[in-house]
Amino acid sequence: MFRRPVLLLAAILLALVAVGLVVVGAFPPDVSPKPVERVVPNDRFQTR
Repeated sequence: MFRRPVLLLAAILLALVAVGLVVVGAFPPDVSPKPVERVVPNDRFQTR
């Protein structure tokens, strides 16, 4: 049917990747909020 089916498959795969990138760019996933954890310096809790 086609002379070069590998090129056709490569073109279809490239088109699917491009469509996927456009969809993710148009509708980005929601960012889940996370609490900020601060690091406490250890020198405050050491014995003298």
